[in-house]
Amino acid sequence: MKKYLLIGCSILFFGCNDGDLQIETVDFDSIDTIQSCNDVSATTENVLFKINGDEALILNLPSELLKNEVSTTEIESLVPGSSQITYRIFSETVSSSYFCDSPPPLTPTVLEEIEAEAGSIFVTTTTEDDITYSHTIQLSGITFLNENGSRITDLQISEFGTVTTTAE
Repeated sequence: MKKYLLIGCSILFFGCNDGDLQIETVDFDSIDTIQSCNDVSATTENVLFKINGDEALILNLPSELLKNEVSTTEIESLVPGSSQITYRIFSETVSSSYFCDSPPPLTPTVLEEIEAEAGSIFVTTTTEDDITYSHTIQLSGITFLNENGSRITDLQISEFGTVTTTAE
């Protein structure tokens, strides 16, 4: 009887699966360059992205978020909602041509694309000369859930960076 109990316990112990739990880190703090395919504008929707090797963090910002006026407080945009944040993992190192060429190149391919489920984007605007405006973009409480429903628990970016617009 003890032998059957030992075999049964062994099967349960070695047969358990941890659900392939993966804890990932989305780390873009060391990347200073914010890229865009077009000039950043206060009058149109803006798509901004940062590339970190084979990963990209993409922000879709509505036209009313970046304003050509100095802000006295932070302007907030909810995610998801009027703004969207996407995290992509590629099969190999990606460049801006992937985002800017039409049609995009065949390689690299997207291995995983994760949309942010919650969070906020905050923008503070300053100016030096009433023509050029600097917009500091910060992220707060961003939550990504992968296709398995697992949350990416560590977003290593709070200040996305600064972009400029010019009064038209």
